[in-house]
Amino acid sequence: MAATVIVLFHKPFQVLSQFTSESDKKTLADYIDIPNVYAAGRLDYDSEGLLVLTDDGGLQQRISNPRYGKSKGYWVQVEGVPTDQELEPLRRGVRLKDGRTRPARVARIEAPDIAERDPPIRRRKSIPTSWLDLTISEGRNRQVRRMTAHIGYPTLRLIRYRVGDWELGDLEPGAYRISQ
Repeated sequence: MAATVIVLFHKPFQVLSQFTSESDKKTLADYIDIPNVYAAGRLDYDSEGLLVLTDDGGLQQRISNPRYGKSKGYWVQVEGVPTDQELEPLRRGVRLKDGRTRPARVARIEAPDIAERDPPIRRRKSIPTSWLDLTISEGRNRQVRRMTAHIGYPTLRLIRYRVGDWELGDLEPGAYRISQ
């Protein structure tokens, strides 16, 4: 029996989390030339960071299905500077249109050491930005963005740096490595 292939990919901004597209948008096929691997979960077109791909359907399901509670860590740049009290609802879980979220772990952090985004985020002179380290154990559509907007701090940049025990590490945008 062949060994399971696990690929850790740093998905750049404005790349689809799939191998095919009906449009001129970039896809995984523009970066990854390994046959028979598929993304375990998704990252939105306008999000960046760690995407795990595998050729093992069972593993793919255990990574992406919220029922398995695989934690995912994100660095989130938000508009404004939330207080601990304003972050508390995220720690308890917030009610979104598709139901209540599971409690998240969240803390303010210094800006992570990451490459500038191309194109850069929009900046407003009168409104500062800040960074959060946010961990969730589910992965609803645009969940992190909806959670920060719910507490009044829209997401400007979203980078997933961890899925379970796999980490982005020093992977540059558009690069991948084979994992164990």
